[in-house]
Amino acid sequence: MTAEWVFVYDRTWDGLLTAVFDAYVRRRFPVALLGEADTPPLFVEVHHVVSDDGKAGRVGDALQRKLSPAAMACLSGSLYAGLPALDMHLFRYVCKALEAAGSIEANYADSDVRFVTDTYRKVLRERLRMMQFVRFQKTADGTYFAMMEPDFDVLPLVVPHFADRFAEERWLIFDRRRRYGYYYAGRRAVRVTFEKDADIFRFQDGRLGETMRDEDEAMYQELWRTYFKAICIRERLNPRKHRKDLPVRYWKYLTEKQRGGGTKK
Repeated sequence: MTAEWVFVYDRTWDGLLTAVFDAYVRRRFPVALLGEADTPPLFVEVHHVVSDDGKAGRVGDALQRKLSPAAMACLSGSLYAGLPALDMHLFRYVCKALEAAGSIEANYADSDVRFVTDTYRKVLRERLRMMQFVRFQKTADGTYFAMMEPDFDVLPLVVPHFADRFAEERWLIFDRRRRYGYYYAGRRAVRVTFEKDADIFRFQDGRLGETMRDEDEAMYQELWRTYFKAICIRERLNPRKHRKDLPVRYWKYLTEKQRGGGTKK
């Protein structure tokens, strides 16, 4: 009886390509691909994949000869979804692409191609929403701060947009769900984390406390809410479409959806 194999990897793009390399070299293909924090099932052989730039590069080069740049972006970008169900779909997609005579990227009848492609579309949609819905608040030290809770781990995908658009400012965008952010003060953005009891976790309505924000921030927030109300045409309100375009889960971080007044913390 042949043992079933489970591969454990670091859920990075290089890690995935290394897993594919190891599978072909070892001639052992996994029935499951797990993250490092996952517990493998009983009665299986476990192979711990160690990400290797050389191995990943060889598989990546072979993939680039089979797939378009858009398809390569789809494969690597879908990882930002952080979905456990994605791992094996990705693994099989890469293997099929390597073995196929031509490109398989448009073969949506294939369940792996379809799942990966649909996941990437969701990642791109969440990335767009982040770029649309981020609302900065000016802090007492002049840094512009924004907090969000995206469904997917797309913060690294939006940082280049804000670094280009606000290149002359100091800003921090924080992912509250995953408890990390990026701080930018010119040149490049740096990943940052905070202690669990940091002040930024003490407010629930998306606004900094009065002692943390610039003295004019409350005025600017009220001006934005006034502008938002002024351009709203009540006769054309469509609540269902509004909730579809602007999901409720984002509202607490949107200035225009908050009531006036401050929160003392």
